Amino acid sequence: MGAMEPDPKLLEILVCPVTKARLIYDREKQELVSKLAGLAYPIRNGVPIMLAGEARELSEAERDG
Repeated sequence: MGAMEPDPKLLEILVCPVTKARLIYDREKQELVSKLAGLAYPIRNGVPIMLAGEARELSEAERDG
């Protein structure tokens, strides 16, 4: 069974809480990525967790890619 997908309309309006920049949805990793902030916010059971303390820092390769 695959991961629950977040609501596409929700993904359109969410922004990074740190930079207010647009986020990139990474379906494979189930994350919302803010390249500007260098953070990836997890999506758990279809719910984006938009807390900087829960976010993972992007690697150099992820920031540049």
